[in-house]
Amino acid sequence: MCGIYGIVSPDMSYEGISRRLTQMGEILRHRGPDDQKNAVHSVCDKTVGLGFVRLSILDLETGMQPIHCRRDDTSIICNGQIYNFIELRELVKTEHFVSKGDVEVALHLYRLKGLDFLSYLNGMYAGAIFDPRHNRLLLFRDRFGIKPLYYLINKKDFLFSSEIKPLISGGGICPEMNSHRLATYFTYRYVPGSETLFKGIKRLQPGSYLEYDLASGKYHIKRYWDYRFDAVNQDITIDDAAEQFYDLFSDAVKIRLRSDVEVGSLISGGIDSSAVSAQAAMHQPAIRLFSIAFEEKKYNELANVKNFLSTNPAKFNSAKLTSLVCRKNHLVNLPEIIRSMEEPISLGTLLPTDMVCEMAANQVKVVLTGEGADEIFAGYRKFMIERAASRFTCLTEKKQNELRLIFPELNAYLVKRKKNPADRYIQSETLFTSDEILKLTGQKPPLNLFYEDALPFLKGNKDPVNQAIAFETRFRLPDYVVLRLDRLSMRHSLEARTPFLDYRLAEFAATLPVNLKVNLESVREKYICSHAYLKFNLLDHKTAHRRKLPFTIPMADWLAAPDTLPDFLQEILFGDTIRRQGILDPEYTRYLARQITTRGIGPETLVSVADQVFSIIIFTLWYQEFFS
Repeated sequence: MCGIYGIVSPDMSYEGISRRLTQMGEILRHRGPDDQKNAVHSVCDKTVGLGFVRLSILDLETGMQPIHCRRDDTSIICNGQIYNFIELRELVKTEHFVSKGDVEVALHLYRLKGLDFLSYLNGMYAGAIFDPRHNRLLLFRDRFGIKPLYYLINKKDFLFSSEIKPLISGGGICPEMNSHRLATYFTYRYVPGSETLFKGIKRLQPGSYLEYDLASGKYHIKRYWDYRFDAVNQDITIDDAAEQFYDLFSDAVKIRLRSDVEVGSLISGGIDSSAVSAQAAMHQPAIRLFSIAFEEKKYNELANVKNFLSTNPAKFNSAKLTSLVCRKNHLVNLPEIIRSMEEPISLGTLLPTDMVCEMAANQVKVVLTGEGADEIFAGYRKFMIERAASRFTCLTEKKQNELRLIFPELNAYLVKRKKNPADRYIQSETLFTSDEILKLTGQKPPLNLFYEDALPFLKGNKDPVNQAIAFETRFRLPDYVVLRLDRLSMRHSLEARTPFLDYRLAEFAATLPVNLKVNLESVREKYICSHAYLKFNLLDHKTAHRRKLPFTIPMADWLAAPDTLPDFLQEILFGDTIRRQGILDPEYTRYLARQITTRGIGPETLVSVADQVFSIIIFTLWYQEFFS
């Protein structure tokens, strides 16, 4: 796991670019504390600089980048891991290698296969290839955007980096807020798509590459992979599906254990991280496990974790569990977390994720996680509600009444459910209504909350649940879920690997009929997952059928007593900070802060006043960090 950065300039000298690259690399050292290297080239009257900071995981002796091929002067830098590099090496074994790791395999594949090389890669990666033969700089990103990549056009210069702060430094710019996306943030708690809340700084979209023409200074972006639902196998049986699932899942875990350093695993009480840990323990019996607890009982899953380990001694007899308690006083870490996140993301899991990553980084360099299963296998409550709503008129009156009892919000959803899948997705994600956003920011949300070129692939009459999954994997997964995981793991120089986002497993999930993902008969999300875990003895019955508990802080419990909050949070909610910034309405913020209640609020509550106030806190801290 590493960090990459680069500059293309028609005006900067060799010395000037070298100096800027060094500055950018220093800012990224948390991503690569083990080593740093820059390389500068000249082509087409432009100077091209590539930089790399390294966290040594694979090929400890010869794996430093940029990697250069003398035969044609191509070079590559890549942040991430290509897990199937051993198998791919057979395709390029006639080439001359200067390293033993994964990234040089990608370079030789590119040299032999051209832009099609990306279809061969299985991993998490964001990289750049300098190709002077074709006057080309190629940026590329993995299918689900697990690894980040940003770019900036600054006058005549083109810059890219794994993070945003190096672009600001390398470009010598004074950052400006992208104010017309402010309402988007307060709608979703994050900004989806290619734009960020920094004016002019963009994300390369998941499953895409950017081809920069070094002669003309122009570029174009193309999506090389789409998550598609046009090959659903309605005839597959649950047992056949479970066997295919397990084969893919077990291999996804196995290849993510490839490392020259020790690999641990993050574990909560949920079925996915438990399954990943159990599968990994088959290969690595003394695996180190890391978990977070809470003092508030309804949020605390540590007892479930310990029970799971104790009832499966054959798998975990040699495993070592380390845990910490996440408490209200840890809110004092929010400013540092926001500085590392760079983008305002209002997610209650920020604190416990940061804590578990710091804890793990003290013992290992790499961990496995369960992220991605809820998105590709429909593990969230909203998918079950969408399934119930779309099938409601076909159900018996008995089943309708049963679902009304299980999902009290179903009646209201049936009344307001939108016809368009994009509108339904916005409806399921909305934190503030349009009127509330107008009160808070003075702006109405734009009509195009989604960019046309970033919409998921939907063709024909797809099942409504698959439509929802398509939006979930296109927006919330890369721009909200894995962005948080990448930033907070790399803040502590820790590599986090996600077996469920193996593209083979995801493509298999897309072929499954919806009733194997969300099953109304048994009222279960991720139905195929729990069935496979039991069939292949990965989980015990109690764990496999445990209801999902979101991994989040007791937000309402903590914010409902503002006088016990750290001073800087009290200042944001009731002091003068928001007025001085001049972006949000301080009176409306105070009003919301006084409305926070813990009544009826728990881990499964998707939207509450506490969530709204937390999003204001996150934005204010972000603005204070980068603009004040």
